[in-house]
Amino acid sequence: MGEKSRYFGFRGGWLTFWITVACGTDMTLFGYDQGVFGGVIVTDDFLQTLNIVGNTSLQGTITAIYDIGCFFGAIAAFVFGDYLGRKRGVLVGTTIMSVGAILQITSYSVAQMIIGRVIAGIGNGINTSIAPPWQAETSKASWRGKLIVVELILNIAGFSLSNWVTFGFSFVPGPVAWRLPLALQFIFIAILYATVPWLPESPRWLVAKGRIEEAEQILADVEGTDVDDPYVQTELHEIKFAANYEKEHAVRLRDLVRGKVGGSDPCAQAMQQLSGINVTSYYLPTVLIKSIMYAAAGQCFCYLIITVLLRFNEMPGYAGSKEVASASVAFFFLYYVFFGIGFQGVPWLYPTEINGLAMRQKGAALGTATNWIFNFMVVEITQIGIESLQWKFYIIWTVFNGAFVPFTYFLYPETASRTLEDIDLYFRGQPSLFVHRDKLATSSKRPEEFVAREETEVRRKSSVNERALGLAQRHRRFSLVEDHAGILAVEDRAGADKKTYEEKEHREKV
Repeated sequence: MGEKSRYFGFRGGWLTFWITVACGTDMTLFGYDQGVFGGVIVTDDFLQTLNIVGNTSLQGTITAIYDIGCFFGAIAAFVFGDYLGRKRGVLVGTTIMSVGAILQITSYSVAQMIIGRVIAGIGNGINTSIAPPWQAETSKASWRGKLIVVELILNIAGFSLSNWVTFGFSFVPGPVAWRLPLALQFIFIAILYATVPWLPESPRWLVAKGRIEEAEQILADVEGTDVDDPYVQTELHEIKFAANYEKEHAVRLRDLVRGKVGGSDPCAQAMQQLSGINVTSYYLPTVLIKSIMYAAAGQCFCYLIITVLLRFNEMPGYAGSKEVASASVAFFFLYYVFFGIGFQGVPWLYPTEINGLAMRQKGAALGTATNWIFNFMVVEITQIGIESLQWKFYIIWTVFNGAFVPFTYFLYPETASRTLEDIDLYFRGQPSLFVHRDKLATSSKRPEEFVAREETEVRRKSSVNERALGLAQRHRRFSLVEDHAGILAVEDRAGADKKTYEEKEHREKV
């Protein structure tokens, strides 16, 4: 296939842009689909059509059953995700969501609505398990975190849009008030069907399946260069090595629950839900690891103040106080700010980064499944908790958020600015469980050891190929110099010292 006909001629940054459009649309659909039902469930025609007026228990079940569908969708991605691949997985999830949407839009009974909610949830669970790994595996290390956080911003935008749409249609009488908002999700579904089929598959998934030439070409297209580029060849070599290493050191399924040995990290997703976000997002109207740590501290502070204010609101002399109520609302909104800084995006990104190639899809799926099952739990207990415990209910979320600070500081290694293969290399060294004193694990910049390793490989691959030298220079990462033997080589412009790494590598080979 010619370069111009491949991906309609898009390469480099433009190709990454369109991959982000597809993954971002997927997450926007997730936000819209999750939020739209909050406006639907209070529509008079909806309640009358399904004959559930006044039946708050059944209304809550119809709303929350979506999360159960998402949970089983994530489990399906865990089982079948690596077989389907990233692109086909998203298309399968989108198709299932379409079926679920149609069942909801045309529903005249509780049974059909529940089935539609579950099926739509299954599709969304598959998509939210597969889209982040696809984005991570087709992005440059320097862009990876930013792009996935952009997707989560679009997720919030989809959620916000759904609320404005249902609010607008609440003034419209009849079934259109709820059926049309449900139908509007097909705008996002259409965009996914229009973009995903022609975009590149994950090169890392292709390497794992033995399709090396396809992976090589995609790496070159994403970088906007040729397959002879020594940087592309170095990256391909690293991915192949990681894939072979993981085949030789296969991880048992039961080990997925144990740290990086199993690599799933469902904890980040559990932390997201136990931070209390869905206490507020579902019921309010009725650098990476450091940011998540600071966010947890901020969230803890907000919930502490909220708890104190609500306690005062129940005391004689303060009951019904406008000032106390206004202050508590202000801290709820401040909580959202801290949540957006750390916990909104990081739990979706982190499992895709710390998992090795063989476990990346499974780890992301398990993390997503954890998110959805805890989501369901929090949604189910919140109304009961507020009614029975009142202000004491918020102590739970204060304690959880406070506990996340040391948990993150001591146990979570930094992933910012690292390639996925850098992170694999770090964990192959069997690091300590406690990472707070390990410079490789805590540096917000890419450690020099990883830079030196990559630069050494690039120099080796370019020193014997004049065309490769030109490509390396054009890549704007390196300058051409002459080494002591008079052979052209590629050297980091920043002048990073490679000697230490080369000596270490030699000792390991010996």
